[in-house]
Amino acid sequence: MELDHGRKQTDVGVIPEDWSVKAVNEIAQIKTGPFGTLLKASEYSGDEGVPLISVGEIGAGIFKISDRTPLVPNEVVRRLPQYLLKAGDIVFGRKGAVDRSALVTDNEDGWFLGSDGISIRPQSDCHPPYLACQFQSHSVKSWLTQNATGTTMASLNQTILGRVRVPYAPLDEQPLIAEALSDADALLGVLERMITKKRDLKQAAMQQLLTGQTRLPGFKGEWEEKRLGECLLARPNYGINAAAVPFSGNLPSYLRITDITEYGRYCPSPRVSVDSPDSDQFYLEPGDLVLARTGASVGKSYLYNPNDGELVYAGFLIRVRPDPRLLEPAYLAAFVTTRTYWNWVQLNSMRSGQPGINGNEYATLPLILPPTIEEQTAIAEVLSDMDTEIAALEQRRDKTRDLKQGMMQELLTGKTRLI
Repeated sequence: MELDHGRKQTDVGVIPEDWSVKAVNEIAQIKTGPFGTLLKASEYSGDEGVPLISVGEIGAGIFKISDRTPLVPNEVVRRLPQYLLKAGDIVFGRKGAVDRSALVTDNEDGWFLGSDGISIRPQSDCHPPYLACQFQSHSVKSWLTQNATGTTMASLNQTILGRVRVPYAPLDEQPLIAEALSDADALLGVLERMITKKRDLKQAAMQQLLTGQTRLPGFKGEWEEKRLGECLLARPNYGINAAAVPFSGNLPSYLRITDITEYGRYCPSPRVSVDSPDSDQFYLEPGDLVLARTGASVGKSYLYNPNDGELVYAGFLIRVRPDPRLLEPAYLAAFVTTRTYWNWVQLNSMRSGQPGINGNEYATLPLILPPTIEEQTAIAEVLSDMDTEIAALEQRRDKTRDLKQGMMQELLTGKTRLI
């Protein structure tokens, strides 16, 4: 193939003659978060301190702080100052969604790197926002996914991250590229804020409707508290212990913790399958809900949607099957996104080292239930309508993100120059 004048072929694609290719370990320092021996979950604070950044707080180029985000108290910060993040750092999750990263801005300066996080601190000859943009490119994200270790859960380490190679523009051009892409980010930010506002409204509605503080018209009677285990057709069941294989239309899709978004949707990246003679025992059915049982994602949930296709759930997930006479699955799915639920998760998952909740413990989850299934269903429908509005905004955001990806392909490879 004949190259355009002034461009050259490299191992990361065609780039301008005056650009180079750099490995991350040539232009940045890499640091892994503190292990359990240095920082235990029992040291987290629920009401004061700085946010602890783990894989759950890292989105597509942004940090996502929620009521579930642990806080690190000042005494821990003083003891472990080497794990404080600085503006210009780029943070990754060490397990799970290893292709996600976010740039630390002045707003996040001084936050704390979690045990399942890895940070990159660019050197003075590298413009941090430019490098952060490279990590959002499709090529780099794909490379990270393909080169991560692990079978049921992808894992990232300093060695793998240091091997990432990126197109490297001259230093005076890097800020121009980053600024152009930041304009697209600004629009994405507006949409994200709209989505956040809608989610806040839903949280407020859940606080009222799922506690009986506000009743829907036509319903009355006393609410009661039950344990989750009392409302199931069978005991909570653990998923299959099998390795993921590349996706095949002849095999069932494999549902892992990393395929579930923080808002309970199935979003595989990439979609994978499972090839096991035992798969038939682990297919999800309508009404089934799975709960993450270990790691930083413990407590995360997904209500099976048949539109997602046939799914076999993995061993780090626990399936619960509500008794339809006692518990509306959609009501349960809403309940396990509330602050009340996440406070219970945080309290019950605090162990030494890796946090976790087993099936017997999930069975003790206290539920506040209306006296009739009809009221549970009506509440779930109101909240589902709000989810539909949020989904429409998310679709607009995703289209904008696709447009930004097109800009990135042009600018981050030097195909379109800004000088």
